[in-house]
Amino acid sequence: MAGLAIGVDIGGSKAAAGVVDACGRVVECVQRPTPHMDAALTEDVIADLVRDLAGRYDIEAVGVGAAGWVAADRATVLFSPHLAWRDEPLREALRARLGMPIWIENDANAAAWAEYRFGAARGEPVVLCVTLGTGIGGGLILSGSLFRGAFGVAGEWGHMRVVPGGRRCACGNRGCWEQYASGRALAHDARELAESSPFAARRLIELAGHPRALEGIHVTTAAREGDPAALELVAEAGAWLGQGIADLAAILDPAVVVVGGGVSEVGDLLLGPARERYAAVLAGRGFRPELVIRAAELGAAAGLVGAADLARRSAAESS
Repeated sequence: MAGLAIGVDIGGSKAAAGVVDACGRVVECVQRPTPHMDAALTEDVIADLVRDLAGRYDIEAVGVGAAGWVAADRATVLFSPHLAWRDEPLREALRARLGMPIWIENDANAAAWAEYRFGAARGEPVVLCVTLGTGIGGGLILSGSLFRGAFGVAGEWGHMRVVPGGRRCACGNRGCWEQYASGRALAHDARELAESSPFAARRLIELAGHPRALEGIHVTTAAREGDPAALELVAEAGAWLGQGIADLAAILDPAVVVVGGGVSEVGDLLLGPARERYAAVLAGRGFRPELVIRAAELGAAAGLVGAADLARRSAAESS
């Protein structure tokens, strides 16, 4: 099978790798837990996943979507809030281990590219993607090009400060958007509710086993079941999502915002309140066109599909 590339998506809890064809289809996928507190062990996991797949397919290139701020050289991970990478020369480290062409990209940028090429934003001129996972990532596509900024670290929407002096963030600041509209935010709010009102949070506690064990996945699961407390928590996160999208629209004026990541899997339970808040607070509302907020189409595979496609295109351009 011609035109195959491997995409790797490295998150704070798991690493997934897949063989992806030129049409964005995932031929095979494997995954392992991420040893997030050890950079060398994380590289071991990436190398093992790539070797596993490359042993069965003829691979042109490897793209790695890294959960961190990737420098303009697309080789170095400057910083990761949820992993141990600090000024990590990841491309050279992996190239030395694997002896294959390697391209590094921010994981949310890779997911945005996949949605633009193969998913919910095909053919759109200006696309903004928001990825809701443990935190918030994102990407911006301008006239068919991925916008990375002067230093390579554009698209970190999650670290806009929306509440001065608010909740502490892993980036070092307080009040970042991802502290109010992400999986981590849902977990924080659910634990707070369980402490103040265990009866209201009884279904959430039942799912988690203990109030301190509550995570975003328990909230989204209970919300899909119709649990009133979970629905309220998801709607609150959705309102924060819409607020942030309205702020970004005032700066970037995209035609489409694609919302992906694990938290977005609750669909309109989250996106409905987001659309309502966006429409209510948009600057110049009533006198300007409104963007469209869409759910991502590629699900959990978006990051590795985008990383593989970017690596394939980069390899073709450099050959």
